Amino acid sequence: MNSNGSEYVLQMKGITKQFPGVTALDSVDFIVRQNEIHALIGENGAGKSTLVKIVSGVIQQNDGQIFFNKNLMTIRNPQHAQSIGISTIFQELHLIPDLSVGENILLGREPKRKFRLVDWKALHQTANSILQEIDLELDTHAIVRNLSIAQKQMVMIARALSLQASLIIMDEPTATLTPLEIDSLFKLIRNLQDKGKTVIFISHKLDEVFEISERITVLRDGKLVNTLATKDTSKDEVIQLMVGRTLDEEFPDRTPVIGNEMIAVREISTGKGISNISFNIRSGEVIGLFGLVGAGRTEVVRAIFGIDRLSSGEIFLDRKPVKIGSPKDAISHGIAFATEDRKSQGLILGMSVKENITLPNMNAVTVFSFVKHHSEKQTVESYIEKLNIKTPNLDQEALKLSGGNQQKVVIARWLCAKPKVLILDEPTQGIDVGAKREIYLLINELVKQGLAILMISSELPEILAMSDRILVMHRGRITGEFSKNEATPENVMACAAGLVR
Repeated sequence: MNSNGSEYVLQMKGITKQFPGVTALDSVDFIVRQNEIHALIGENGAGKSTLVKIVSGVIQQNDGQIFFNKNLMTIRNPQHAQSIGISTIFQELHLIPDLSVGENILLGREPKRKFRLVDWKALHQTANSILQEIDLELDTHAIVRNLSIAQKQMVMIARALSLQASLIIMDEPTATLTPLEIDSLFKLIRNLQDKGKTVIFISHKLDEVFEISERITVLRDGKLVNTLATKDTSKDEVIQLMVGRTLDEEFPDRTPVIGNEMIAVREISTGKGISNISFNIRSGEVIGLFGLVGAGRTEVVRAIFGIDRLSSGEIFLDRKPVKIGSPKDAISHGIAFATEDRKSQGLILGMSVKENITLPNMNAVTVFSFVKHHSEKQTVESYIEKLNIKTPNLDQEALKLSGGNQQKVVIARWLCAKPKVLILDEPTQGIDVGAKREIYLLINELVKQGLAILMISSELPEILAMSDRILVMHRGRITGEFSKNEATPENVMACAAGLVR
């Protein structure tokens, strides 16, 4: 930890940003010291993204001042931010997939020869020198499309260094990484700090925040709550600051009442890499499906939901065999699937909250193809109340909701279809601790009502705490099954790594 504690690289004073009907930031002060790793945290909707967009030049504040390296700045646009030494690596990586690593690193600044032709030798030499500067081993000729998410992030960091960035902002950089990839990223972040860089680290994962940061700034409801030295605080204190209340338990208790078998899959296989998968789920039961990246978890639920065609095997509902050849078939049989990628697959972001919730169940709110607006309004309002969805009104675009509220809209949409079986793929990914607890309470309530839930999660504590039984996958096969009492982190991870036969 190298922060000298005396110089400020960034000072934001009294930053206020208003959108129609919403104050996203209210007189926020945010100070980042030179050469520190500074965590910025808060619940979804706390104002983190708005603050980062202002620093990055994506939007401008309505009021307040920004000082960068002691100079008063009006950051006009992202290009201006980059020119003064601020580079932001957003969660959605902005790379051109069909270009090489070297081309992406030096995009728009390629070295030229005569007649403005690209000097390819110089381009790859320059890109290599940037990668070597931070001890990264990447082939500059490799096509970005073929890289892992972690490697793509490394390319973005190398691009930031090529722009001579002194402040690098990382927005949820570990959201889709494996534990080994996270370790590599943290090594790289510390390497950047050793090179004199300053890093703002945004994450919902408090364990990572406490591992990597020196100071933590907490936002809540668009206001600064506090900035603390990481070594002088605790997870419990930070959670209380984030949500404005104590969370008595991260995972709420539930006494399961297990009923009859709702769904069973028998020896199902697909051409997408899963082989001879068998399990069942009973009413009132949560089955956790765990595995490392590439294990085949999502491929299993895609097959159950009719997205991928079965090459062999059968699916049973209420102990009767059914043919599911499409998502429409699955929905008609009472199966709902809340996908991992809520932004591109779970929601139509340009449509309203109301439209997103009623979309799969239009028959219930239409007569002769005409929408019964009063019925639609009543239905949507009931789910907004049940799920505590925070939205200014029913016509708010889904795009403008926080991540946690977007996730609730996805779940509300499928509950509107009155399912018997609910599949949740990474239901708490990218949402804060307060919203996570609300999702957990909702899961508990749904199984209490008799639903059968299949939950995929990459977070082992979540799987262990929320599941009545746990299925573990490795390379397209189930390698272990545990009751709640039998499951330990060690035996689950052993199965996930393929160490148990």
